Amino acid sequence: AYVPNEGSGTLSVIDTATDQVVADIAVGAKPRGTAISPDGKTAYVSDQPNAAVVVVDLAERKRSRAIAVGASPEGVGSSPDGRWVVAAVEETNEIVFIDTRTDAKAFAVKVRGQNPEHAVFSPDGRTVFVSAEDGQAVDIIDVAKRAQVAQIPVGVRPRGIAFSADSRRAYVAAETSNEVYVIDAQQFTVLAKLKAGLRSNGVVLHPDGSRLYVSNGGDATVSVIDLATGSALATIAVGQRPWNMAITPDGRKLYVACGRSASVSVIDTEKNTKITDIPVGKLPWGVAIR
Repeated sequence: AYVPNEGSGTLSVIDTATDQVVADIAVGAKPRGTAISPDGKTAYVSDQPNAAVVVVDLAERKRSRAIAVGASPEGVGSSPDGRWVVAAVEETNEIVFIDTRTDAKAFAVKVRGQNPEHAVFSPDGRTVFVSAEDGQAVDIIDVAKRAQVAQIPVGVRPRGIAFSADSRRAYVAAETSNEVYVIDAQQFTVLAKLKAGLRSNGVVLHPDGSRLYVSNGGDATVSVIDLATGSALATIAVGQRPWNMAITPDGRKLYVACGRSASVSVIDTEKNTKITDIPVGKLPWGVAIR
């Protein structure tokens, strides 16, 4: 698991077998969004003050280069086939597409939402969903058309985005509304709203599609929502200001970045209990797992 630490300028590397930090990689001034290439060899990390996405060699555990993308990049996502990396660039309201064959900016798509934070590919690679902090909608980019094709109204301050494995559903947390919006990702309509905790932001779907995990920044918890019923199965106490999260491919452990605690909380998803807190750098922003 890889954890960008905004306050330390590092990427912490966690061994998920032992839940210990095994390395800290210097990546930039304020790292935020992080995406791992499908082959596990490369990390792409946004560096907000330097207006760049930093390329990290994970075998050598060192920064290899920086790609200029525009002022204040935040969320970073990778296409399922590894061809594209996208960066949400806040100041220009653009989603920049990086061609991983050349590690260079290929094109950018202007979105309608202000201050985009997350840009996430659907599992089929056809669309990118974008949440904008200063909007009440999700922008939809058609990758083949290289253009925005739809906008879906949601609650105030949309944040984290997760998809079902079949690309038919998307889940978007609205921080100020304390809700998660369930979206038909084919028809671009809202299907339902799920109640979450205070200042809900990060969302992760269990690999089997049965449960949704929502980090609640205002009350230091993670909500576990049964998607069959839409009700909460459990509320798990974690560190302060839980933010973005990632789950292991087998679905057994959830890693939650807790910004104000300078730690990552690890959750046993079978027991719905916290296993441990792992000290990392200052202000961890999120977690990425291959």
